[in-house]
Amino acid sequence: MLPAPFEYHAPKTVDEALELLDQLGDEGKVLAGGQSLIPLLKLRFASPGHLVDINKIKDLDYLEERDGALRIGPLFRHKSAERSSLLASRYHVMADAAPQIADPIIRNRGTIVGSVAHADPSGDWGAVLLALDADLVLRSSSGSRTVKARDFFNGPFSTALEPNEMLSEIRIPASRSQTGGAYLKLERKVGDFATVAVAVHLQMADGQVGSAGIGLTAVGPQNLKAERAEAALKGRVLDDAAIKEAAGLAAEAAEPKADHRGSVEYKRNVVRVFTERGLRRAYERARGGG
Repeated sequence: MLPAPFEYHAPKTVDEALELLDQLGDEGKVLAGGQSLIPLLKLRFASPGHLVDINKIKDLDYLEERDGALRIGPLFRHKSAERSSLLASRYHVMADAAPQIADPIIRNRGTIVGSVAHADPSGDWGAVLLALDADLVLRSSSGSRTVKARDFFNGPFSTALEPNEMLSEIRIPASRSQTGGAYLKLERKVGDFATVAVAVHLQMADGQVGSAGIGLTAVGPQNLKAERAEAALKGRVLDDAAIKEAAGLAAEAAEPKADHRGSVEYKRNVVRVFTERGLRRAYERARGGG
């Protein structure tokens, strides 16, 4: 099937792109990597009248630590995250997730920001950003606003983005010492959507959990943040009892649906097991164990 007819725009600056989005309203759609949008167009699940391609705008492809945050630009691609030594050494949950995004063809073109804006409940980066307590910068021609990742996802393919806004940057608190993370994903084959995945991020302090982040993929109407599990870990020594309690609470936070990939009980159990494994792996990394 071919996409419905649309007009194509290739602005040279962010301001020009935002002006177009202002003019086009619901009929405008931002094109970055296109790995989520193009299939929707071909299947006619989406039929915007205009595409605003931002690939000709300079300086949007970046990953950098600045002013106390890791900053990700709209054109930073999955393949670049997969190859990043910065992520491998300091942001383990992102380094774990990057090579598990879809398949190599998708990773070559797809962008982290585009995937997050797409808001597929089976998308990996949403859960990662929830675990990392990220901020999302939403920009329009009238200014910008910052939304926490936990307030960004409204449901399947639905976010806090307004039609005239662009997700212009992801900001993650800069990694400190004694920080570790992990991302565990169950999929039937390479490139398939996740059956279940769990993102874990730990900040240790004086032998105790200073803060914990746990994000869930594919077990709800959107990426979920296991807040009770996170709260149960704060201030505790990460022993077997703490890990098992948090894993149980994460499983309770899941809202899976039974389908050909598994029953509700099976998926909740995978959340529990992956949370346990993720916490142990993140703890080892926070201690310098790689």
